[in-house]
Amino acid sequence: MRTNKKGGVVGDLISGVGGLIISVVVILVVISTLLGANLLTGTYSSSANAMAGNFTNGIDTVSGKIPTILLIGAVVLLFGVLVFLVKQAQAMGVGSSSGSL
Repeated sequence: MRTNKKGGVVGDLISGVGGLIISVVVILVVISTLLGANLLTGTYSSSANAMAGNFTNGIDTVSGKIPTILLIGAVVLLFGVLVFLVKQAQAMGVGSSSGSL
């Protein structure tokens, strides 16, 4: 039941982080545009300012963890490449004890 999906965990990790970054940037642009055009007044304005501040704090928190997430993704990719190379070597008969010198 395997599909022809390429990238696996690392591809999903990269697309997930990319989607998160794009969505946060879009939300911040919409909020700043609404505030800049004075379309939000009164309690809506203070709520929007608080929401923009919360997004900024969240971005700071996530950006501090991105190197760790990418390191984990790199380690998983490295192990995947090693497993692939070992399977290819076995398929080609490299390292088997059937030959003699």
